[in-house]
Amino acid sequence: MNLFEEILKARGLTGKARDAFLNPSYDAKHDPFLLPDMGAAVDRLVDAHGLNEKITIYGDYDIDGLTATTLLLDALAKFGFTNVDAFIPNRFVEGYGMTVDAVERIAATGATLIITVDCGSLSEKEIIRAKELGVDVIVTDHHNVAPKQPPAVAVINPKRPDHSYPFIDLAGVGVAFKLVQALQTRLEGLPDGQEKWLLDLVALGTVCDVVTLVDENRANVFWGLKVLARAHRPGLKALMAVAGVKPGEVNARSLGFALGPRMNAAGRLETAQIALDMLTARDGMIALQKAQQLDELNRTRRTEQDVILREAVEQAQDYSNDPVLVVSKAGWNHGIVGIVAAKLLEKYAKPTFVLEEMGEEAKGSARSYGDFSAADAIRAADDIITKGGGHKLAAGVTLPTMNIPAFRQRVNEFYRAQKLFNQQALLLPQRDVVTPFLNVTEELIHQIETMEPFGNGNPEPILSTQNLRVVYRKRMGTEQQHIKLGLQDLDGSKLYVVAFNAPEHFFVEQGARVTIWYQPNINEWNGRRSVEGRLLHIEIM
Repeated sequence: MNLFEEILKARGLTGKARDAFLNPSYDAKHDPFLLPDMGAAVDRLVDAHGLNEKITIYGDYDIDGLTATTLLLDALAKFGFTNVDAFIPNRFVEGYGMTVDAVERIAATGATLIITVDCGSLSEKEIIRAKELGVDVIVTDHHNVAPKQPPAVAVINPKRPDHSYPFIDLAGVGVAFKLVQALQTRLEGLPDGQEKWLLDLVALGTVCDVVTLVDENRANVFWGLKVLARAHRPGLKALMAVAGVKPGEVNARSLGFALGPRMNAAGRLETAQIALDMLTARDGMIALQKAQQLDELNRTRRTEQDVILREAVEQAQDYSNDPVLVVSKAGWNHGIVGIVAAKLLEKYAKPTFVLEEMGEEAKGSARSYGDFSAADAIRAADDIITKGGGHKLAAGVTLPTMNIPAFRQRVNEFYRAQKLFNQQALLLPQRDVVTPFLNVTEELIHQIETMEPFGNGNPEPILSTQNLRVVYRKRMGTEQQHIKLGLQDLDGSKLYVVAFNAPEHFFVEQGARVTIWYQPNINEWNGRRSVEGRLLHIEIM
C-alpha cells in the first residue's frame, strides 16, 4: 500500500467511502424540504412573488452573511422578484443580528417580508415587532436555537431539535442555498442545474465560517471552487486579482487566508456594505475599486491587530493562573478582537475572551477549542451580561464594563466545573501516518491535493518522521522569528522544513535528534522546485 492510500485508510476512507470522498457528488444533495418550515417559507415567497411584495434580506456583516445575502439577491432576481433589497447591519451601530430599530426602519420602506440570513433564530422580540408592523419574517440561520422558536412564518435552521435533515452543520449561506433549491420546485427562472453557478458564494461562506467540510459542505465547496476558477463574478474576480490569487489555482486556503480576511476587514473597521457592493457589482471597474478598498482596509486591520495583540499579551501575564483568559481595554476595536482572541488562544493554549471597553459597556469576542464551549460559558453568565451567543468555538458577548471581573470569575468557574482533562493535548497536531523521507515525493503532494478542499473536518494530512538528525539550522525574518531546519533520517534522506513565527522550542541546535510533525509542500524558487515541509511540531529525542 502506498503512502497516499495509507493516509486515506487512516481516515477511514476505503472502498466506496474512498471513492465518494475523492469524487464528491453534488447530486447526492439532501431534500431541502427536510429542513424545518421549508414548505411554509416557500409558500410565503410564492405569494410574495405573485403580489410583487417588497422584500428585504436581513444579512450579517461577516462573510457567511454577506455571501448568503448576495446569493439570495442573485437567485430571487432570476426567479423574477423585482422588489428586493438588502440590509446589512453595522457592527458598531446595530451589532450582530436583528434589532428592533432596524426592523422599524425596514418596515418604513414599505417592506412586507424580511428574510434573515445567518441570524434570527434568537430574535423573538424583533420578530414580534415586525409582526406588529405588518411585516412577516422568514428566518434562515444555522446558529444555536431557542427552546421555543420565535413567531416567524418560518424558522429554517438545521440545528432545531425537531429537524429531520440528515446534515446539521450547514453554514448560513448553505441554508440560504437550500431555500433556493426549494424555490426551484415552485418557481421558474432558475432551471435545475443552473443554481450551481451560485456555488462560488456557497464555497466562500462555508470555508470562511469554518463549518465542517464533510457531507453536503464538502460537495458544495468542491464544486464551488470549480465555479470560482471560472471567475464569472466581477467582484470575486477583482478580489482574487488584488489578493494575488490566480483563478486556476484557487483552493480552500485561498478563501480562508486571502479572500476572507479582505472581505471581513470592511465590517471590522467600517461597514460591510463595501464588501456587499463588491460581491454584487456588475461593472468590472466598480468591482476593482471596491476590492482595492477592501485590500487597503485589510492592511489597516493588520496594523491595529498587532497593536492590540501586544497590549493583550502584556495584560495576559496578570491572569496566568486562569484556565480561561479574559482581557479588556478601552480603544481595542471590537471588530478586531476576535482575531486577537484566536492569536492568544494559540499562544497560551487557553480559551480566550477579548473585550473592548466602551465607557459603561464592553463588547468582544471569544475563541475556544476542544471540549470547552464559549457559547455555553456565556450562557453560564447570563445574569451579568447584556447579550451574547454564538458557536462552541467562537462567540460574542456584550456586558456592562463594571461586570468584567465578575464575568472573568464566572467563565473560569464554569471551565473548572466541566472537569475537562488534558485539553492542551488537543491542540497538538495529530499525525495521519509515520513515514521515512523517501516516501515524501512530489507525486505524493499531487495525490494529497485530490483530498481538497481542506478545512474543519478535513484537515490537510500531517506526516510524522522519527529519529532525525538536524544537519542545518537557520533563523530568518526581521526579528529572527522564523526557522528553517535541514533534517536527515536513518536512511540518509534529507528534507528541509520551515516554521514561521515559530515557538522557541522549535529552534533546536544542529546535531540534535528529533521527531517532527509536518505537512509536505512544493517550494518554487528561481525556477527550481523542491519538496519541503511546513513544520507543525517538534520533539527532541
